[in-house]
Amino acid sequence: MKHYEVEILDAKTKDKLCFLDKVEPNATIGEIKSMFHKSHPQWYPARQSIRLDPKGKSLKDEDVLQHLPVGTTATFYFRDLGAQISWVTVFLTEYTGPLVIYLMFYFRVPFIYAPKYDFTTSKHWVVHLACMCHSFHYVKRLLETLFVHRFSHGTMPLRNIFKNCTYYWGFAAWMAYYINHPLYTPPIYGEQQIRLALIVFLFCQIGNFSIHIALRNLRPPGSKTRKIPYPTKNPFTWIFLLVSCPNYTYELGSWLGFTLMTQCLPVAFFTLVGFIQMTVWAKGKHRSYLKEFRDYPPLRSPILPFVL
Repeated sequence: MKHYEVEILDAKTKDKLCFLDKVEPNATIGEIKSMFHKSHPQWYPARQSIRLDPKGKSLKDEDVLQHLPVGTTATFYFRDLGAQISWVTVFLTEYTGPLVIYLMFYFRVPFIYAPKYDFTTSKHWVVHLACMCHSFHYVKRLLETLFVHRFSHGTMPLRNIFKNCTYYWGFAAWMAYYINHPLYTPPIYGEQQIRLALIVFLFCQIGNFSIHIALRNLRPPGSKTRKIPYPTKNPFTWIFLLVSCPNYTYELGSWLGFTLMTQCLPVAFFTLVGFIQMTVWAKGKHRSYLKEFRDYPPLRSPILPFVL
């Protein structure tokens, strides 16, 4: 059996960083990263980007050496991705923040509103309902992170946690300040508007959870296999017939329901910003589905049926 010689160069300077002799042909990029890590302990595998071209795309950990367009002396280029943090840690941090912050405003802890309002409660039942819905949403997200989601990538750059937390924590404080404010006024159409909003919110929360379960069941534990998601027996998944990323569709619906329930401008703005970001993600995922699967259903739109 022929063996490979592998040299790894710095993608920026082209300096030789490592030379690996007698590498098995069936060695994966993940295994090569581990070998590289032994000679350079500061660059653990998760922060390594190994590529065929200095400006090319990162190779996948599961790519096999003998299946790559290289000779028996293979040259790879290394780029440092920076300090990494696990997706689970990021999600738990960014979702715990809004849950705690919102409750601080709800209970009107000191130094938020005037001293005479410290630890008082609102006379409007919609304020208490909004707190329950907001808390339910983020408790659901935390439980899904721990028990439902299967991540194709184990880590993300450490800097992302600061950006993500600023977004989620900041918006939670802004929304909570106005919804729990002593001068808050309920929606203009009263109980009818609130009840309709609650139905929309709960319907979309169940839908979002149903999609997350369906996506989880597509990927066996420890696998990075990608498959086309299709509707299951659960009616909430039938939207897969028309949309590539219905988890984002239901997420949008939940926040529209919350906006309708509270009739609060910061909530509406958060919903708009979230919709723009989810549209970007949905379009990217839709493009990757089309690129990867030739038989991908042509009727599907990224996030909104027939529209977007």
